[in-house]
Amino acid sequence: MTPGDPARYVHGHSKREAVRLSDQAGTLSELLHHDTSYPPGSLVFEAGCGVGAQTRILSSKSRGARIISLDLSPLSLSCARRAVVAEGWENVTFARGDIHHLPFREGSFDHVFICFVLEHLASPEKALASLRQVLKPGGTLTVIEGDHGSAFFYPESRYAAEAIHCLEEIQREMGGNPRIGRELFPHLTSAGFKGVQVSPRQVYVDGSRPGLVEGFTRQTFTAMVEGVREKVVLGGKMSAEDFDQGIRDLYRTSESGGTFCYTFFKAVGAR
Repeated sequence: MTPGDPARYVHGHSKREAVRLSDQAGTLSELLHHDTSYPPGSLVFEAGCGVGAQTRILSSKSRGARIISLDLSPLSLSCARRAVVAEGWENVTFARGDIHHLPFREGSFDHVFICFVLEHLASPEKALASLRQVLKPGGTLTVIEGDHGSAFFYPESRYAAEAIHCLEEIQREMGGNPRIGRELFPHLTSAGFKGVQVSPRQVYVDGSRPGLVEGFTRQTFTAMVEGVREKVVLGGKMSAEDFDQGIRDLYRTSESGGTFCYTFFKAVGAR
């Protein structure tokens, strides 16, 4: 995922971040996408495809649909193309463009899909209005977002909680909203979408779920928080020692006796 302005993406554009996004998509595929499927012959627009982590899932679950995936970053688009080609999917076309100024005519698409993008935008309402315009009447929009305020874990740690809070603070300073998941219903209804339905998708992790321990607690969430270390320390939000303790404590939740919870929100509405 890359927002309209790549500079607003709080997690950066490193190779490590690309790997984290891929790990996240694979780990959460069943939770988030067991009900994501588009009928053969339909034209689907993926807004903010980034490195193609979600694109590959869309392609595999909607093989008869045609998908146009858009992003503003040429580097991300290059990664996405390679990922899709490597898996042999031929139903995806990539395009470069800004989500706020889409290069498509009104009513071009049967369905629109957007995942982990709105949280990074200063004006998600404008983006939703733009997406609604390119939908056909009766077409659907699917949105998936996280909510960092929903994270809780055991053993508890004030250092870990503060590190997460610092990530949220930096994202807000960059114009984003790290807790937008809980706001999807009012955002979509305000943008004019009808019949909006929101379903929470909770990730619960303990030692009996080793795939989630590694794929989500360690490689997705903790890696995401750890990725803003430089911004946090240089910005004077936490000392290096306290932040590193927070990261160690987050990793501790993935060890014996630890637990971790986080909630994503998936919303569907129609034009």
